[in-house]
Amino acid sequence: MAISYDKLFALLKERSLQKTDLALGAGLAPATLAKLSKNQEVSLKIILKICRYLQVQPGDLLSYVPDPEIAPLLDRLLSEKKSGLKGGIYQQTQIVLTYNSNHIEGSKLSYDQTRLIYETNTLLSEKEAGVAVDDVLETANHFACIRYVLDHALEPLSEGFIKELHRILKTGTHDASLEWFALGDYKKVPNQIGEKPTTAPEAVAKAMKKLLASYHAKASISFSDIVDFHAQFETIHPFQDGNGRVGRLIAFKECLKAGLVPFYIDEDMKVYYYRGLAHYSLNKKQLLETCLTGQDKYKKILDYFRIPYPEEKN
Repeated sequence: MAISYDKLFALLKERSLQKTDLALGAGLAPATLAKLSKNQEVSLKIILKICRYLQVQPGDLLSYVPDPEIAPLLDRLLSEKKSGLKGGIYQQTQIVLTYNSNHIEGSKLSYDQTRLIYETNTLLSEKEAGVAVDDVLETANHFACIRYVLDHALEPLSEGFIKELHRILKTGTHDASLEWFALGDYKKVPNQIGEKPTTAPEAVAKAMKKLLASYHAKASISFSDIVDFHAQFETIHPFQDGNGRVGRLIAFKECLKAGLVPFYIDEDMKVYYYRGLAHYSLNKKQLLETCLTGQDKYKKILDYFRIPYPEEKN
């Protein structure tokens, strides 16, 4: 069950009142005001205080928002995450998504090394090969990103959520120590995708707000909508580094939220994936078909663990 105080804040706007006016008039503490702003539950005593101040009924302040139906995949992922079950779909998803997303971005860690970091928090060097510290950190951080995605899977996608993914992913890395690198925030310095220009730093915030507004304006979200958002996000390239992994984590979250089967991109699809992104404005079909192939690969994992999923239209 969830509560929304949208009616309350609409009423304040209608009466030209600020939140500070509400706090003073109804005798609310700053912590209570913060709870109302986040649609968190407050006591009946608080609701009655607000009713007396505004001279309205409780129904004029709040509304009940039914909990969304949780798809079998998300339900299982959350359950196994909470229980710490080993060897299930949660562990497999963590390892497969993290290994492949890092690998296509240049990480030298093997699948087995990725698995060991997840399972034992240790690393075995293969054939005395050197291991980059950032590869290890970003692997552990990516595991944390997936945990964060699951904790917030049903929430609306926001700039705050996206920036937090970037902060988690890049924390402790060499990049994060550099003065020009904005950890958990949009880029300060222009960057490119190969030779292709991206959105200028000063225009990123506006571009991201426009992208999110357009996405949230859709009545329902399809798999192709998620792929389209992904392509536009990568075109903007809002962060100095980590855009690909953050973008794919966003796609994972939105697939879970919409009850759709997620996708991942492995080495075999890497060329087609990057080519699809590069030419998306001219040919949207190529990227969509590549992501659908990645979705089919994840479906095989779901079939193994006997997790049902809908056969959706794209």
